[in-house]
Parts: sequence; structure tokens; C-alpha cells
Amino acid sequence: MLNKRQAGFTLVEIAIVLVIVGLLIGGVLKGQEMITNAKLKRVESDNAGILAALYSYQDRYLQLPGDDNNAGTRFTVYVDASLPLASGDGDGVIDGAWDATPAGSGLWAATATQESTKFFAHLRAAGLIAGGALADTRPTNAFGGQIGMQDGSLDMVGQITVFGGIEGSIAAILDGRMDDGVQNTGRVRSQIVG
Repeated sequence: MLNKRQAGFTLVEIAIVLVIVGLLIGGVLKGQEMITNAKLKRVESDNAGILAALYSYQDRYLQLPGDDNNAGTRFTVYVDASLPLASGDGDGVIDGAWDATPAGSGLWAATATQESTKFFAHLRAAGLIAGGALADTRPTNAFGGQIGMQDGSLDMVGQITVFGGIEGSIAAILDGRMDDGVQNTGRVRSQIVG
């Protein structure tokens, strides 16, 4: 009888393929980890930049951005000649929720309510952050959510910077890197929304 030659993969060939697949998967996972770490660093940097801009605004104008009761006359930023940038009420509190939608004509409204919607517009008008003062938008964080400012939340007092749209696991990492690692204590806190 004739022996037919067997066809197929040898154990060595299969082992080589498995090693290559393992290296590819490891590389992809490491790449994703590096991207996440870069985004975490950007959130930390954005937070530091916003706080630096806030303190610079306070030093320069002796008021909080968004709450500044002279912003409408100080900055010559107009939608048209009849709508200057809105001022706040100057009470030392940034009124309104961080994610509030500007009412009426928004950044150019005559009332001082919803000062949180004017916060970034005042910083832009002062040249402390990039972008045009007329932009009716909040910055976007590295994870795709909005960044906002408001006065107090989660048992915290004073101005707080809020980074929306960040998953719980990422928030826990940020808390550990920037604070005490406990969700409901310290200067970095998180809350589940939705």
C-alpha cells in the first residue's frame, strides 16, 4: 500500500501563528491603554488651564468670569450693535447649572441669571482661553463630554469645574491621580448621571 502524504499544519507552525496573534492583541491593548492615558492627561491639563484662566481673570478684573457685572461694557464683543456680551450680577457666585442652556439670547441676555453659560465667553473675551467670545459653546473634554463651571455641587463649596460624559472607571482613575481616590470626598468627586 502506498502511504499518502499527510497535509496540514505542524505544531510549530500553529505555535508561531498563535504567538503572532498574541503579540498583535497585546499591541492593540497597549495602544488603547496609551490613548486612554493621553486622554487622562488632557483632562488634568484642561482642569489646570481652566483654573489658571479663572484666577488670572480674578486677578485682572477682581470678579469671577460669568459673574462679572462689568463684562458687557468692558468687552466690545457684539452679535450686533444692540447685543453686547452679557454681564453677571457681581455677587461672587457663578449662578446656574454647569450644563444649563442659555435662555433667550443666551450669552447676550440682559439678565444675570445662568452665569454659568457666560463663564467661558468672559474668559474668551478676556483672551485667557482660545476661541471667539461669541461662541455659545462650552469646551469639550478628551472623552467627548462638555466642560462647565458652576458654584457648589456634591457638598462642595465655591466654583467647581465639571467634566461631563466621563465613564465611572475613568472618573475613578482621575480621582486617584488628582485626589484621594474616593468618589465622594476630597477635591475631585464623581456622580453617576442618567
